[in-house]
Amino acid sequence: MAKSKTTRVKSKTVDTTIIANKRARHDYYIEDTFEAGVALLGWEVKSLRMKKVQLTDSYVLLKDGEAFLLGCHVTPLNTANTHVIADPDRTKKLLLKTKELAKLIAAVQQKGHTCVATKMYWKGHLVKVQIALAKGKQDHDKRAAKKDQEWAVDKQRIVRHAHR
Repeated sequence: MAKSKTTRVKSKTVDTTIIANKRARHDYYIEDTFEAGVALLGWEVKSLRMKKVQLTDSYVLLKDGEAFLLGCHVTPLNTANTHVIADPDRTKKLLLKTKELAKLIAAVQQKGHTCVATKMYWKGHLVKVQIALAKGKQDHDKRAAKKDQEWAVDKQRIVRHAHR
């Protein structure tokens, strides 16, 4: 009797996400997203490899035709050099194309729009930040979104049990 071999197919996509800002999706309607590079120091890159970063309260400041990431907390490692003074809340410059920057600046000047960081990830050996053009939600909108999300989960559960 021959044994049948079952082979598992592994997905070739590797999760390169360092951190995602789930709170941004809860607090804002995401209208448009952009990919931006980040100017980092050596100790920050080492901390990002260990996923020692928080994006929860971070936002993008657009000033003098440049974009800066504020509120991003990168915790320095214990093994960092002693001669480098590590500032965990340092303002990081974002690297965007001129047309993208102009589009962001024009949109942020409208009332109610802001620019927030939604995700930080590796792209090859580079660190990228996904920034989003967003509009704030009010409390009743957040409750309605939560209710819709719970109903979608319940609907999936009902369909799953019905097909058994």
